[in-house]
Amino acid sequence: MTVIAVLADPPRPGLVVPKLPASSPLSESEAADLYAASLKDTLRAVERSGGDLLVNYRPDDRLPEAYRQEESAQAAVRALAADALDDPEAARFEVQVGSDRAARAGNTVTHLLDEEGVRSAAVVPGTAPSMTRKEVDSAAMKLRTNEVVLGPSERGGTYYAGFTDTVDFEDAFAVPEVETLATRAADAGHSVALLPSAPRVGTGPELASLVAVLDARISAGLAVPEHTAELIREWGLCVRPDGDGEPTLHRTN
Repeated sequence: MTVIAVLADPPRPGLVVPKLPASSPLSESEAADLYAASLKDTLRAVERSGGDLLVNYRPDDRLPEAYRQEESAQAAVRALAADALDDPEAARFEVQVGSDRAARAGNTVTHLLDEEGVRSAAVVPGTAPSMTRKEVDSAAMKLRTNEVVLGPSERGGTYYAGFTDTVDFEDAFAVPEVETLATRAADAGHSVALLPSAPRVGTGPELASLVAVLDARISAGLAVPEHTAELIREWGLCVRPDGDGEPTLHRTN
């Protein structure tokens, strides 16, 4: 069984998805609300899968001082999890250790594989609401025959990175993430498998892709991430062609 560590931050404006307000119609406060909704849907997808959920949060002393509040980071993340999960008590909560994303992900994966002896471990950002139980379980199957499984997202990013053995994690999420991680895996002599691509929430172009995918799923009568889709509908976000015919994110509310 794979342990899936969801990397989570307290949803504070300016701290989470900092590139989104400048590249979309959303304010900093709305971007933080969308991050919170995305994190809930990401946690729910993992809970409903066959994996074990580990909520890996940044503690207050590892947040920039401007984003420390009276409510602790742990309390903020636990509150979101309590609202999202059917059984919050079944989830593990542990602090992240490391100075950047690569270090935090690497420390978590290495600890799980080497210290706890789990067969496979994965890291997922809290910005992957379109990831479903199907992708999580498919990754677990692929990890039976591959040391590394990656889920590509927009512009060379990743929404899932699973391992049965470690790689050199220093700067392992350098752009383009999926290529860097695959190269590190190959350098370690590992085989790599890929999941279907899925959009994340992080920038305006990524959000535009997510909105288009969710609208397509709604039109087709397919399931959508509940919390994220609710906000997108509330704000009237849609993708329409601009003057040059390029797909552009618009807001109607």
